[in-house]
Amino acid sequence: MASTNYKELLEAGVHFGHLKRKWNPNMAPYIFMERNGIHVIDLHKTVVKCDEAAAAIKQIAKSGKKILVVATKKQAKNIVERQMQGVNMPYVTERWPGGMLTNFVTIRKAIRKMTDIDKMKQDGRFMTMSKRERLQVDRQREKLEKDLGSISDLTRLPAALFIIDVNKEHIAVREARKLNIPTFAIVDTNADPKAVDFPIPGNDDASAAIDKILGIMTDAMKEGLAERKTDKDKASKEAEAAKEVEAAKAADDAKAAEEAKTAEAPAEKKAEETPAK
Repeated sequence: MASTNYKELLEAGVHFGHLKRKWNPNMAPYIFMERNGIHVIDLHKTVVKCDEAAAAIKQIAKSGKKILVVATKKQAKNIVERQMQGVNMPYVTERWPGGMLTNFVTIRKAIRKMTDIDKMKQDGRFMTMSKRERLQVDRQREKLEKDLGSISDLTRLPAALFIIDVNKEHIAVREARKLNIPTFAIVDTNADPKAVDFPIPGNDDASAAIDKILGIMTDAMKEGLAERKTDKDKASKEAEAAKEVEAAKAADDAKAAEEAKTAEAPAEKKAEETPAK
């Protein structure tokens, strides 16, 4: 896996933090300096933390588990949607439904409701309703799609969360910690890096910075998924080869048994033809 490029982080503006008066003291180890009242993040430490997070995310993706990306701030929505659709990972960009993790069963029921409405439209039941009822159902379907459509394939709790702006998504962070789900996050100078398991110090407001860091995580997911596919293909080929060897061995055993039987037949016939003394 390629190492994070310091220059690319710099060009994306990942080093720009918040105003000094808004800082969180726990971010002190990751702050390089203060300029014009704004904290500047130490990108050397960002590179290290980014590589650690990418390596961990790669292993999770390789195991076939899901990573839920949470980013409801305006400048991150389109970026998250575009990148996560490329790796088929779930994401939340509209709003965090309270209890999504801690009350996952209820969330799954809401997703099933969306599926039931789709089935109603396919089997004709939808058209038996009055015009007003159909309008209400359509509105309900649209609302469910907006809030939960991006997690409709999430049949079990995610293996990890990747969060953009831990202050804004504090409910998601709290639920994940309660369930011991690993958390990854872009942590700006106004946030607490101790709130998550894998903090990545960086600018969580600029679209370019978000796109860059999330892109590194997305590449790690792609590598993990590619290695998983390679391993599965290798295992499948090995299983097929083992079957072929087993089949060849069985054929050899059958042939040997047939030859032994053929060899025994003349001997028995000769014994029958020999007159008794």
